[in-house]
Amino acid sequence: MIEIQATALENQLLDDDTIRQTLTKGLEGKHTGEKLLVLIPDHTRTIPLPKLFRWLVAILHDTAQLDFMVALGTHPALAPDQLNKLVGISAEERQDRYQHVGLFNHEWEGPDSLTTIATLPKSQIQEIAGDRWHHTLGGDVAVNINRRVLEYDHVMILGPTFPHEVVGFSGGAKYFFPGVSAADMINVTHWLGALAGVRGTIGIKETPVRDMIHAAAEHLRTPSTLIALVVAGEGLAGMFIGDYLTAWSAAADLSSERHIIWVDKPYQKVLSCAPPMYDELWTGGKAMYKLEPALAEGGELIIYAPHLDVVSHVHGKYIYEVGYHVLPYILGQWDRFKHLPLGVLAHSTHVRGDGRYENGIEYPRASVSLATRLSPEDCQQLALGYVDPDRIDISEWQDREDEGILYVPKAGEMLYRTRPQKGA
Repeated sequence: MIEIQATALENQLLDDDTIRQTLTKGLEGKHTGEKLLVLIPDHTRTIPLPKLFRWLVAILHDTAQLDFMVALGTHPALAPDQLNKLVGISAEERQDRYQHVGLFNHEWEGPDSLTTIATLPKSQIQEIAGDRWHHTLGGDVAVNINRRVLEYDHVMILGPTFPHEVVGFSGGAKYFFPGVSAADMINVTHWLGALAGVRGTIGIKETPVRDMIHAAAEHLRTPSTLIALVVAGEGLAGMFIGDYLTAWSAAADLSSERHIIWVDKPYQKVLSCAPPMYDELWTGGKAMYKLEPALAEGGELIIYAPHLDVVSHVHGKYIYEVGYHVLPYILGQWDRFKHLPLGVLAHSTHVRGDGRYENGIEYPRASVSLATRLSPEDCQQLALGYVDPDRIDISEWQDREDEGILYVPKAGEMLYRTRPQKGA
């Protein structure tokens, strides 16, 4: 159930007093003497975390132990100064005012940091996947989680909900799986999402991947609370505090109102600007995911990120090996790619978008090019187009929607979707 919630009027935001009061009413005195772990997002998610961190530490002052863990999934670990910046405190504050608060990364590859709490049998995954089932998903899946989660009296999730390419809408129990999980859950959930495709998943509330995440979360015995946030710009449009099912569900409903931009016709050309918070193509690919449902057949999307010079700090060698291809291309040559992590293959298909593979030839539905610091040779190896970022004139892209040309100054969170045509 939802313990407490606050939502702003349409096109408005919650003020600081309302946010703080909602947190206080929902949390104050409820974890006295407990060991409490708070799961938070990294810098690739927009959230007013510095304010929320300070308020939460003050409200939860009576806990016996208060720690924050960044639910990285497979994102790179943050250095101590980056952790401080993430929550908005100085090194001096870290050693003084907040010395009693733990602040650390999830270690998804460390065998000593993980434990298995259950196994999802192949039969259950087949049932969840339904018509999306494919033998490449494999067999049983171990439900691994950071063992720290089991060492606390209570776990709190603090995170935003946006349309998401793998799970439909982000947030909620996704902070458990894959947020603080291991390779098995991360890879299979992402590949299941890839089998459904971005356009068949993003902005859809009930998806097989969400069902799989909730099936895994049922095995977690540590009590939990979700603080589900709906971000608008730099502020909050809504906040829902409760269990990870109902609070997330309410946040997803509000996200569908706040985060989807409906357009009448798909665009032929899109300049999708990935903001600096996406410092690798692994996350910068969201500039494609959130626009593909509004990209015309045969159209072109350019990911414009002149700051970006890395494909992936963690998975780069695998991505260069496979490149970016449509799903049928990979399925049609499974023996060639089956040794690669499923999560990497999923990323490949998500960035490339939908398409066909017939008679040994790949036919993407639309073209994707990079205007980044990656070289033309890199782009060729990745099977993506290259555009010199220094030759892009933003003014040539602005205010041309009537011509089928779209400029998106901050891509990656707002979902663009074409309205269903009458009679279609």
